[in-house]
Amino acid sequence: MADSFDAVLIGAGHNTLAAALHLAAKGWKVGVFEQAATAGGAVKTGEYTLPGFRHDWAAMNLSLFAGSPFFKAYGAELARHGCEFVPVDRPFSSSFPDGTWAGVSTVGTETQDALRALSPADAQTFQDLTSRFGAEAPHLFGLLGSEMKIRALAYFMFKTWRAKGLDGTLDLGRFLLSSPRAWLEETFQHPHIRALFGAWGMHLDFAPDVAGGAMFPYLEGMAGQALGMAIGKGGADTIVKALVAAITARGGSVQTGTPVSRILREGNRATGVELADGRRIMATRAVIAGTAPRGLRKLTGDTTPAFDRAMDGFRHAPGTMMIHLAMDALPDWRAGDQLKRFAYVHLAPSLDQMARTYQQAQAGLLPDEPILVVGQPTAFDPSRAPEGKHVLWVQVRMAPGTITGDAKGEFSATDWTQAAEPFAERALDILEAHAPGTRAKILARRIVTPVELEADNPNLVGGDQVCGSHHLSQHFLFRPARGHADGSTPIANLHLTGAAVWPGAGTGAGPGFLLARKLAGT
Repeated sequence: MADSFDAVLIGAGHNTLAAALHLAAKGWKVGVFEQAATAGGAVKTGEYTLPGFRHDWAAMNLSLFAGSPFFKAYGAELARHGCEFVPVDRPFSSSFPDGTWAGVSTVGTETQDALRALSPADAQTFQDLTSRFGAEAPHLFGLLGSEMKIRALAYFMFKTWRAKGLDGTLDLGRFLLSSPRAWLEETFQHPHIRALFGAWGMHLDFAPDVAGGAMFPYLEGMAGQALGMAIGKGGADTIVKALVAAITARGGSVQTGTPVSRILREGNRATGVELADGRRIMATRAVIAGTAPRGLRKLTGDTTPAFDRAMDGFRHAPGTMMIHLAMDALPDWRAGDQLKRFAYVHLAPSLDQMARTYQQAQAGLLPDEPILVVGQPTAFDPSRAPEGKHVLWVQVRMAPGTITGDAKGEFSATDWTQAAEPFAERALDILEAHAPGTRAKILARRIVTPVELEADNPNLVGGDQVCGSHHLSQHFLFRPARGHADGSTPIANLHLTGAAVWPGAGTGAGPGFLLARKLAGT
């Protein structure tokens, strides 16, 4: 192994791997060092229950990656290294306790038909929204793809003003500041349809009443209708394996099972890293840390008081518990077999329930009625299970990293080793209520607590799968801190990347690609 690289990258999540590939393509010699035995961070796949059943550890939806500027640039190269997606024409739905359902589909008039069954007025509203999406998308995606610098934002606002006028620009600003509930209650009449889209806010730490969250239910609804979803053929790790292979083919190095103990400095300049085994790896041009802000502080020691306070005070979202199920068959949904054809089935019955669940988890309580995201990847990709069998990917939101009590008062455990089984049973009770007989179809299960998620990947602090709240005080120019949304740090040649850096969480590789383009000058 070489002792010196142009760039040394800490962590082998998809953002650092994307940065490494772009730098390697620009002629940099790159070395990636990952503490875990497997690259990918939260994007990995394994046989966590029974042989032949492949489960996505955390991330399942790869739509952001498949549609990203990074994939546009490197998609052909990654495909040559085995990256393959499965298109999903029925991306998401919701099952409700009264036996009704709603869903978003790219197939014919299915979305309109499902919404019309609940509310003809809301079906028309959704049709109007989708018809205008083509005009609105450039502004929203332009913002999400912009560098978070005053000059870039000023240019974005100027372009928006030229296109939309003053009133339209102010309306866009109001929308960007709105909570999911505010926008959904203004837009839709039926509570189930509000819940259908509101569930997406919870994926990014935007409970119904959190300002700034309206954009995400809107974008997921519109993108789901227009584009569907993409999942990885054989598992989400298809992108990680291809990234590692592409980096290696370009002369780079990806080392797993190799923890970094500290970042080396000469004065105020990063010069490399020291590995846990004592080896020193030098970096002539950049050290890139794909870590959570608090993790970066552990590697650097003190920098400047303001930056250190920002890193120490970086706020994380409530955690998630995963339940991986090997199944004899897909659930028989009480609302109808049509739900077997959707990638996601949300069990999040109302905005009020979502708000209550979020507040309980924020207080450290195990929610009395957690939200479930039930992924059915084998409905689209049967290669993930033996013939005729299935896997279920059950995300339990929200789950506190540190437990202070049980909101339902059923048990007193405050340690995840004791709380995991009863809390998982609570989640499975909810699933069973929506799909009777599901328990009888379970062949094996694996519970992954927030504590285990963090132990496997220290960036998921408290089981926070988005590596930091996206609330307005910690988003846009302030992610992870004012003046550092480009991944810069007070230490020369040291850069932060990953979901804690603008544009934040998701599989789009935006933080890594933006940083690498800045470093490479293109």
